[in-house]
Amino acid sequence: MLLLLLLFSSYASAQLLVEMEGEPASLESNQTCFECHTKQIYTYENDWTGNIERKAMNPNFILDSTAFHQGVHRHFACTDCHSPEYESFPHPGEARLEPMYTCLDCHGGDDTYAQYHFELIEEEFSKSVHATRNDESFSCWMCHDPHSYKAMTRSEFKISEIVQTHNNACINCHNDPVKFQLVSDSIRPDLAKVHNFIPSYNLHLKSVRCIECHTSQQDTMWVAHQILEKELAVKKCVDCHSSNTMLMASLYKYQNLEARQDGFLNAVILNNSYVIGANRNYIFNILSIVLFGFALLAIAIHVYFRFKNR
Repeated sequence: MLLLLLLFSSYASAQLLVEMEGEPASLESNQTCFECHTKQIYTYENDWTGNIERKAMNPNFILDSTAFHQGVHRHFACTDCHSPEYESFPHPGEARLEPMYTCLDCHGGDDTYAQYHFELIEEEFSKSVHATRNDESFSCWMCHDPHSYKAMTRSEFKISEIVQTHNNACINCHNDPVKFQLVSDSIRPDLAKVHNFIPSYNLHLKSVRCIECHTSQQDTMWVAHQILEKELAVKKCVDCHSSNTMLMASLYKYQNLEARQDGFLNAVILNNSYVIGANRNYIFNILSIVLFGFALLAIAIHVYFRFKNR
């Protein structure tokens, strides 16, 4: 056990060094930006008056440097996505009008990212209510913060962590009156009242992603992006609480394909299905082998004494 811990520690340290070796340029260049954009108050010299001004940072521009360095874009410098005009401070006003890149601007048509199906995501998004009811200003970044985005479904995150992260992307807008007004002229509805047909709404919100009921499922994608009209949302309990549940094809899909081990029950009987309790657990595997061994030993002892007594 101690040897395993030492090996794991060495591996983790090596991985950290690899990541850090790939980041020094962005770490150094971004530090100047983080000096202001991680604080609520910033100071600068007013060229007109010669005075040192103290200003409150716009809450939308306050970043979490830790979240940034844990996100998928941690290797980038700020000016890889933002205009070099931002290198001057105070920032020129016209720089703030620059258009933001979208996912396809960088990842589209690149075979390196083919497994993520960015083109299909773009196609699905263009059909969603987010795209059809809004102009081009509603981009990827309305839901996915580029400064902290993590690829949750293709990693070793727990289902509960994936649910919380994905639902926060929806709730941050749909449960915030100010952000909701950015994309809608109507008054933000109370989410609990809208979903009052769901038993234990808060429990569902912690256990299932919003998109399980509000998207059109796509087999070739891990996360569906075609948000449907609210009238088309799933409202039948049986659609999720059944042996042929739609959750098999969405929320549990990647975890099942990665976690499933070879075995007659999993590989032959279940095939690509997911049944709670069917996937192997390492500890239970060991215990079952030990118990099976004791059973064989007991049988062997019994047979020995039967023959001896005879």
